[in-house]
Amino acid sequence: MIGINVYLALIAIATLLSMYRVFRGPTTVDRIVAVDIMTTITTGLMVLFALYYQRMTFLDVALVYAILAFGGVMAFARYMEGGL
Repeated sequence: MIGINVYLALIAIATLLSMYRVFRGPTTVDRIVAVDIMTTITTGLMVLFALYYQRMTFLDVALVYAILAFGGVMAFARYMEGGL
């Protein structure tokens, strides 16, 4: 139980740092990378909830969320490159 609380505190700090980068990022690419970091943090949070509540369906949701987030970042990278 204490380990999960430590992980939640670290996730909160990482979220705040990436939110700072989203709002203050000097370029659009920096902002997109920060949003990608936040999706990774959200995926980790879903995994922690799966461990805490002992519900493995949360892992399936986290996996689908991570795949969709990856696809979104790749689509935006293509758009920024001029390929879309």
